[in-house]
Amino acid sequence: MGRLVHFEIHVDDMERAKKFYGEIFGWKFEDWSEYAGMPYFGAITGDTSEPGIDGALVKRQTPPPELNQPMNGYSCTLGIADYDSTEAKILEHGGKVALPKYALPGMAWQGYYVDTEGNVFGIHQPDKNAK
Repeated sequence: MGRLVHFEIHVDDMERAKKFYGEIFGWKFEDWSEYAGMPYFGAITGDTSEPGIDGALVKRQTPPPELNQPMNGYSCTLGIADYDSTEAKILEHGGKVALPKYALPGMAWQGYYVDTEGNVFGIHQPDKNAK
């Protein structure tokens, strides 16, 4: 089975990206650059007793994606407890709305954002009353 076990976020400014994801989602980072042979920081996204995976921030090797271009790759969605406060933090820390909050009726609130490095990601707040 091909279960997702790791992700990589390509970034231009490692410190800016670490601050963005660390301050909004509480991620912790470990320097794995020596192992990878390039700027590479492991992203610890939460407690191993909870569902989810860890990943990394990697120094981008090509130009960043252009604004408003179609998705070209995987989009990761992060589970969160409070949609509106998380959105406020994203915008406060330099993120931008890519697709505004919308209901997945009877399941959750969902939306997509652009991080400080030009990458699109989603946030997802479970809510059986979403309409």
